[in-house]
Amino acid sequence: MTASGERFNPAAMTAAHKTLPLGSKVRVTNPNNGESVTVRINDRGPYVGGRCLDLSRAAFAAIGNIGAGVMRVKYEVLGR
Repeated sequence: MTASGERFNPAAMTAAHKTLPLGSKVRVTNPNNGESVTVRINDRGPYVGGRCLDLSRAAFAAIGNIGAGVMRVKYEVLGR
């Protein structure tokens, strides 16, 4: 279960953030290739130093190589 009460779906375009309101829409961009995806914040985290977002598998795959595990991103809050 996620912090929003919904079951985690790795195929959904969702992400976790420590403080943004649940339900917020965020555009996440991989600056290395210019690819971006819009996700909905539905969980809390990540609780690893230096990380700002925890993307679902589908969201990560849409902008980068899943095999990398982590990537640098830029993000912009679009609203709720």
